[in-house]
Amino acid sequence: MPHRYFTTEVADGTAVLRGSDAHHLARVMRARIGDTVILCDGKATEYTATITGFGPETVEFSVQPGYPSAAEPSVEITLFVGYPKQDKLEQILRHGVELGCTHFVPFFSRYCVAAPKKEEQKNERYNRILFEAAKQCGRGVLPDAALPLPNFGAVCRSLAEYDLVLFCYECGGQPLRALLDQAKGSGPLRRIAIITGAEGGFAPEEAAAAEAAGAKTVGLGPRILRCETAPLAVLAAVMTLTGDLE
Repeated sequence: MPHRYFTTEVADGTAVLRGSDAHHLARVMRARIGDTVILCDGKATEYTATITGFGPETVEFSVQPGYPSAAEPSVEITLFVGYPKQDKLEQILRHGVELGCTHFVPFFSRYCVAAPKKEEQKNERYNRILFEAAKQCGRGVLPDAALPLPNFGAVCRSLAEYDLVLFCYECGGQPLRALLDQAKGSGPLRRIAIITGAEGGFAPEEAAAAEAAGAKTVGLGPRILRCETAPLAVLAAVMTLTGDLE
């Protein structure tokens, strides 16, 4: 399988790769003129590209006409995840990309154990993790991680733009399959938000605020899932029920 790289410099049948990826392809992979790779513009269009030359910090290509990426799901999912301790968020990011999530929004809430610290620096690392994960699993877009929201009220103020908002509550709620079926009956699902909590879960007033903001409360079965398990379980279930894991 050809190696995959992201670049926005694709035009008129040519493309250029720069930076660390160009170095990796030219120096580490020891690519040669005539070798073929897959280039992606980060907006779900891919190109079969043939190397035509090397610059000091670039690799140049001729490209065939672009085609839609087969790796992108039919729904654009944003995961609002309660900020967990240690490196759990990194696990969620890596595996969430593989499962098809496009946007990640951490947030602090009443029962979060973690506290804000060097968030700009962490965000740079999180987006690098997403970039590498997207290349590894063959995504056609570049998923992104936002800076964390300061409280659950900020989460609720961000929910109006979604076709369906799923609030995953440890105290129970409606079955996920039923909620998706109901939402499909109102029209096509294009954008879905999933909200999961940190180690301490959600306060009752946060659950009430989510419902007031239009979120649908979801139960995840009789077992309590860990904060790093719940978002991945819900992502996988949503992808299955929308036909995006077939």
